[in-house]
Amino acid sequence: MSERLPRVAASVVVAVATAIVVLALAIFLFLNPVWVSFEQGRSQAAAWTGFSPAELRTATDAILADLVFGPPDFDVEIGGQPVLDVRERGHMADVRGVFLGFGVLALVSVVTLAAAHRVGRGEAAFWRPVRSGAIGIAAAVVALGLVGLLAFDAAFEVFHRLFFAGGNYTFDPATDRLVQLFPYQFWIETSFAVGAVVLVLAAVAASIAQRRLGMSPSRPAARQVPVEVGR
Repeated sequence: MSERLPRVAASVVVAVATAIVVLALAIFLFLNPVWVSFEQGRSQAAAWTGFSPAELRTATDAILADLVFGPPDFDVEIGGQPVLDVRERGHMADVRGVFLGFGVLALVSVVTLAAAHRVGRGEAAFWRPVRSGAIGIAAAVVALGLVGLLAFDAAFEVFHRLFFAGGNYTFDPATDRLVQLFPYQFWIETSFAVGAVVLVLAAVAASIAQRRLGMSPSRPAARQVPVEVGR
């Protein structure tokens, strides 16, 4: 039992690291101006804000740059007026803190997987938990997707309560620029798009792991000690 426990713990760590890396890749894929601009067009952000297309791009690109690269000032101005007020800027600073924390966790997970692969020499002991982690994150996303279809508002509220306990995440789309720049439709469609990419990446990871498992050599048979007859 004492010998098995470290192996089980290592497998759990590899499976969790796999799930985190898959999720991180899917999320970070959408942190780009092309997707944001596309979704803002679909959710009519220009109409909500009253900005021209050029002003909308200036405001959004500056906010994205502060979120991803920093510094987290979020103090972009349009026509000499700040786009976000103090409360909105505070919320975005909190969002950046969450993103940075998740980014560090994803980086640690990548290093963990690389080390586990090297130690396990890419054998079944490594690929089996990788497959489990990929299947696990896919199952979680499907479950969350079903919850989102039935009660997106409630799921969105729970998410914000978990990560922004201070409560500075409630904004009025009639007056607050932050939710005008990123309307409700923006978040619904982006959430489901991220989920779809997670499923694709998880399927790829599980497929690779399964293929590697098929290629892994079986355990060597126990050594047979010859017995001499007549002695």
